[in-house]
Amino acid sequence: MKKVLSSERIGKENKNKNGSIMKIVDYIDPEHITIQFEDGYQKIISYSNFVAGSVKNPYDKTCYGVGYLGEGDYVSRVNKLIFPQYSIWHSMIERCYNKKSQEKYPTYIDCIVCDEWHNYQNFAKWYDDNYYEVEKGKMELDKDILVKGNKIYSPETCVFVPNKINSLFIKNDISRGESLIGMTYEKSSNKYKVNCSNKNNKTGTAIFIGRFATQKLAFNAYKEFKETYIKQIANEYRDKIPQKLYNAMCKYEVEITDWYINNI
Repeated sequence: MKKVLSSERIGKENKNKNGSIMKIVDYIDPEHITIQFEDGYQKIISYSNFVAGSVKNPYDKTCYGVGYLGEGDYVSRVNKLIFPQYSIWHSMIERCYNKKSQEKYPTYIDCIVCDEWHNYQNFAKWYDDNYYEVEKGKMELDKDILVKGNKIYSPETCVFVPNKINSLFIKNDISRGESLIGMTYEKSSNKYKVNCSNKNNKTGTAIFIGRFATQKLAFNAYKEFKETYIKQIANEYRDKIPQKLYNAMCKYEVEITDWYINNI
């Protein structure tokens, strides 16, 4: 049998299990070869792993064709324990780039993640620098309180928000039907009933504001109540949340076009 020279294997190409092309650029012995991917990433592996394609490239876009792990201090899990940084990052990518997820949650259609956060290492570092907790309550990543109507997840537009605050900004498009935001048409009274959802109290019941003859009157009542209520909650949390979140809540305005923004 003819002996294969190491030089004969230099330049040989194969694909890893993610379909990325890798090329042998140096060959010392069967246990120590250097391969290079098309993106320039290099790694020393064994020749048998090269042939089997069992070589991981941290820049392979394995998360919905967009996200990749990158190189750095952050890993996705240890054994079966998934780190919260990875769980939130993965969910963010899924909401923006998984069609099945968008069929279930259509408000995320046309949402994107900034290029910087395609790299898990960058997001995880931002997470560690910005995550906080309030009274051990559930914290959520929000992209459109700081910038209303925003569709981009990025360091400039995102903030961690206590669930009790985030729930203030949920728009119940389905239950109100064709009515404007904050109201439902009540056939029995031939008026527009205005409620403001309130998940901050113990029962979670909505706050009844009133019934109005026209949508304009109903909207004005809802707008006044909602904006005042958001400022009230902002002041209750003032010393517990980031200043930029507090400022955004105090400046938040309910607009009649909110209905159209969420239904186009």
